[in-house]
Amino acid sequence: MVVSAQNSMSQVLKNLNNETVPYLKVEEIKSTKNLVFLDAREPKEFNVSHIENAIFVGFDNFDQKKVTSVIKDKNANIVVYCSIGVRSEKIGEKLLKLGYKNVYNLYGGIFEYKNNGGKVVDNQNKETDKIHTYNKEWSVYLKKGIKIYED
Repeated sequence: MVVSAQNSMSQVLKNLNNETVPYLKVEEIKSTKNLVFLDAREPKEFNVSHIENAIFVGFDNFDQKKVTSVIKDKNANIVVYCSIGVRSEKIGEKLLKLGYKNVYNLYGGIFEYKNNGGKVVDNQNKETDKIHTYNKEWSVYLKKGIKIYED
């Protein structure tokens, strides 16, 4: 699928996702207790910025042992995110297969989180406005913040 500015984020998610992992919208984060955030992007993206206290699990080199060793409670409220929510659905599916019961895909990913005023930190745990947007095409969905990408 070609991503273009003409496609809204909701259209892209509808085209690329199967909704096998329930979405959690950014505005629902505050009302959901004890969330564990898992970052399903690549290390270079995570190092630019991530949601505070998120656990890096990656995508290409997803390590399920890291998840099962850190999150022992299969009933934990887990929110997986990536740039907009495509890679995170695939990782969420893997978590459901591992027996986790309350797995959510952050709708719109870190882009929507930042667009709605969410705080992100860099690899030094300092607040930043930089967001790695994966590439120039995907960067159209980040409305707030400083776009970082390599072509």
